[in-house]
Amino acid sequence: MTNIKNLIRIEDLDKKQILSIIKKAADFKKSRKSNCLVNKIGAVLFFEPSTRTRLSFEAAILKLGGKFIGFTDASTTSQTKGESLEDTISIVEKYADFIIIRHPEAGAADRAAAVTKKFVINAGDGANEHPTQTLIDLFAIQETQGKLDNLNIAIAGDLKYGRVPHSLVRALKLFNNKIFLVSPDSLKMPKEYLGNIDYQEKKDLLKILPQMDILYMTRVQKERFKNLSEYNKVKNSFILKKEMLKKVKTNLKILHALPRINEIETDVDKTKHAYYFNQAANGVYVRMAILEKYA
Repeated sequence: MTNIKNLIRIEDLDKKQILSIIKKAADFKKSRKSNCLVNKIGAVLFFEPSTRTRLSFEAAILKLGGKFIGFTDASTTSQTKGESLEDTISIVEKYADFIIIRHPEAGAADRAAAVTKKFVINAGDGANEHPTQTLIDLFAIQETQGKLDNLNIAIAGDLKYGRVPHSLVRALKLFNNKIFLVSPDSLKMPKEYLGNIDYQEKKDLLKILPQMDILYMTRVQKERFKNLSEYNKVKNSFILKKEMLKKVKTNLKILHALPRINEIETDVDKTKHAYYFNQAANGVYVRMAILEKYA
């Protein structure tokens, strides 16, 4: 039985629940097995493109003994005929035991949850939140640093439109860390995500890099810009290069939700600091932990 109604935003989980998921994920990574989803069907509804999130959710369902239905392209659904999101969910809930939804509109996961009693997981709603990615991020921090508190953590790039940093910064407030938000003025994080959070805003990534334990790079969200010229002004705001890592701490780990465009040069991949591909691999274990605990 679930003790949360849905996982729409990271704040649906308290600190104890987050730590429980991280522990379960670590156990799965150590080869623990579970068949908790036998005879269950998950609806995986992706109205927006995805590689890691969709595939890791599908892999997690299969590893837990379940099955899934759904779509990866909304153009193949009755949405193209004008069907509302609410009507789509009202139909899909008849076919599945839980629903995983990604949608380009902020608030879409809330709309879905409002019309079904089935457990709903937000796999990203527009420029709003991405709670399961944050759990993957916290797992990576715990795994690489051995703790989740008393760390220096920089989040750099598109903090305005990036749903990943929005959820992450809300989760980090549960732990005692120094948070550095690095972005151009036009891509600062909206204040609505920063309530009761101790943070510093910076513009010079290179200057603060030697102090960091975690550097979280983010992609400039081209698809969220209404004006392409505005995107072109900021698309190269922060580009991490191998030469920038000469004076960093030995324990520094670089995270990224991926996909990357040009914000991390490929020569960084071979350094001991790069952890983003391992981070993505861990997505299966973390999503298995979420599904076992709540679905």
